[in-house]
Amino acid sequence: MADTYSHLTEDIAAAGLKAPQHLTLMITPHCNLECIHCWLDCVPQRLPEPVPRDACVSIIRDFARVGGQGITITGGEALTHPDWLEILSQAYREKSLACVRLQTNATLLTDSMVTDLKRIFRQGCRIQVSLDGATARTHDHVRGTGSFDRTLKGLMRLTAAGLGQSVEMALTEMAHNFDELPAVLELAEKLGIKAVVSGTMIRGGRAARADELNMPAPKQYHDMVTRYHEDEGFRKRYGQLGRISALEWFLGKSHPTGHVCSCIEHPFISADGRMYPCVMFLNDNYAGSNVHRNGMASVIRTMLPRWADLPKRERHRQASLSECRDCVGWAHCKGGCMGRADAVHGDPMTPEDRCQLRQAVYSWPSEE
Repeated sequence: MADTYSHLTEDIAAAGLKAPQHLTLMITPHCNLECIHCWLDCVPQRLPEPVPRDACVSIIRDFARVGGQGITITGGEALTHPDWLEILSQAYREKSLACVRLQTNATLLTDSMVTDLKRIFRQGCRIQVSLDGATARTHDHVRGTGSFDRTLKGLMRLTAAGLGQSVEMALTEMAHNFDELPAVLELAEKLGIKAVVSGTMIRGGRAARADELNMPAPKQYHDMVTRYHEDEGFRKRYGQLGRISALEWFLGKSHPTGHVCSCIEHPFISADGRMYPCVMFLNDNYAGSNVHRNGMASVIRTMLPRWADLPKRERHRQASLSECRDCVGWAHCKGGCMGRADAVHGDPMTPEDRCQLRQAVYSWPSEE
């Protein structure tokens, strides 16, 4: 078995790709919420069944053998899987996985579940809790009435158990909640939570049908950078807790990325057994099938010729994006994420959908 995976890493390198580093593993399509911004369109119905425990365990072991460094266990809502704790325990037992992240909305967490989680928990790992605002009005707008209070109770259970410094609060940036990010940082500080991360809503899946939702406006991004400069308390708190797209772009804008699609460095395995080369590039033309049955090694070998084409497409994409060349942020952005472009525009060869947001940051302090 070890020899099989040794040769596999050699095959990956021969294809001009980097070996997988961080896997996002979807263990169930089910969720107890029906968030209107859900990219994966997760549902509360009980069919199809969640991924069998043995299949999840096998994938985790295979990913460790191929040299993976980290794994994210997700859903749907991961806690709806009847064997979520055993699956997570297997990931913790793979010592080569330096970081294991559990993604949850925390609404289902009970005291006994937190006790079990603490019992198996390994230092250096993360619990990522979705929180889409600092108030019930804002959060519940997308996640349903009462969900903010239940999530907050889940967060408080985690911090009371001493797990606060392993918790990340994750916010999907939308027009209606973006301005609350400073208040979310304050909430995290108050609760004793380690970090707040945010990323812009993707207009795909259920979000594509939610006419009441919008991405943040360029002025909101511009104003966030202004606040970072003018509000010392916010700036200090961000330095300790934050990772917000607008500010990360601003802080990195003068540093060329040399970005080329990482392809299979961050793969995603869906609940129906499809393996995508990247968690951001969910294009079925590049998905290997039946990974639960055939195993990760077989799927990777089958898909390598097609996946090897992605870095070439990304280089061609960057060379052909003439509309981006005069942008002040070109050296850092390079047209943005090819996966986002495909998800939103249906064409991976176009610029991503956040161009105006990026320009508002890269050109700061100019007004939009």
